[in-house]
Amino acid sequence: MTKETDSREIALDILTEILERSGYSHIILRQALNKYQYLDKPERAFISRITEGTVEYLLQIDYVIDSFSNTKVKKMKPVIRTILRMSVYQLLYMDRVPDSAVCNEAVKLAVKRKFTGLKGFVNGVLRNISRNKERLSWPNDSVRYSMPDWIISMWKETYGEETAVTIMESFLKNSKTTVRCNFARASKEEIIKSLQGQGVTVTESGISEGVLYLENYDYLEGLDAFNHGFIQVQDLSSTFVGEAAEPKEGDYVIDVCGAPGGKSIHIADKLHGTGMVEVRDLSQYKVSLIDENIARCGFKNIRTKVQDALVSDQESIEKADIVIADLPCSGLGIIGRKPDIKYRLRPEDIVSLSSLQREILSVVQSYVKPGGRLVFSTCTINKTENEENVKWFLEQFPFDSIDLTGKLGDQLTSDTMKHGYIQLLPGIHPCDGFFLSAFIKR
Repeated sequence: MTKETDSREIALDILTEILERSGYSHIILRQALNKYQYLDKPERAFISRITEGTVEYLLQIDYVIDSFSNTKVKKMKPVIRTILRMSVYQLLYMDRVPDSAVCNEAVKLAVKRKFTGLKGFVNGVLRNISRNKERLSWPNDSVRYSMPDWIISMWKETYGEETAVTIMESFLKNSKTTVRCNFARASKEEIIKSLQGQGVTVTESGISEGVLYLENYDYLEGLDAFNHGFIQVQDLSSTFVGEAAEPKEGDYVIDVCGAPGGKSIHIADKLHGTGMVEVRDLSQYKVSLIDENIARCGFKNIRTKVQDALVSDQESIEKADIVIADLPCSGLGIIGRKPDIKYRLRPEDIVSLSSLQREILSVVQSYVKPGGRLVFSTCTINKTENEENVKWFLEQFPFDSIDLTGKLGDQLTSDTMKHGYIQLLPGIHPCDGFFLSAFIKR
């Protein structure tokens, strides 16, 4: 068996799990890469690229297949459909792989999966696409950016056409791994030296002192800086939660939906070994993810608790100096990292998630001491879950907005910051899509 077939077979299995059985792309891919850690770096990169690219461009790929095949994508056998989808991605977006190799390997896969009778069909469709790919054109933005129409309409209406297009383009660009330095564990110089010593390309964000971008490494668990707890994977946008919270030494902080713990570990770091951060989440599984990160980073001023944010914890009433509420949301801001979000989400989900956020905020606002802070954030881009919930919150509870001007570095400015919130947009801001708001209790 050739290595190429091997990698493609693994990619076929991963994509079948994601596209035919509704697995979450980032989880299925991570599990597979852990399982096949013995493969060399280029092979794992190849598997990642095919998997992520096929999911990212799915609507566009299906449009192309339907344009060249008499049998429409929806009517095909799942295995054949997946083989064609991953092969079309390679034809359109992977220049290093010759078209002839893509077609031949697809045929081999079909035969290997006991579809010998369809190898002529697979070969014919792919060679036809290969011959005509320079002449392809897209009928609309949904196909061009592989984004459902309703999401495009919502963004164009809210942010205007130009910004909506910028957001969608940014999702299709490769994003670097973003990490935050734990300065209680090591200085930035030591961390960069350790990473570069292992061949990692490190770029400073230039916005946040502690945020670095990493490229050209094999896998995270192979990095000493990660294993020693010097760094934590965290997007630039979510580090702003710690900045907006402005913890003071000795503070008691409750993070109500905290898995996998990045924001809480950041705050524990900022507390310099004082105070206590209590990170909560709904299930033992989610809390175990937080525990793993805490153990790796080695902070003592942080603990975990299994607690449903919808259920009031009477012992916490007016006890917290700061409550962090990074709440369940539609995730539209992180489509670049989790591309299957755009295909799963329905317009009615946004309404139900917005109402879930209100229920949680109604419960957890009571944990804030008078004079204490509440930071509410989401990783999504829509007014229903974000600005409208800020307006609702201020009308319902005894809180005032905190002016965020200057708190998130000089480069981030928005007219809304003086009103206590900011909507970060990918492609416009140098980070994921993220919404952040901060309040002080009267």
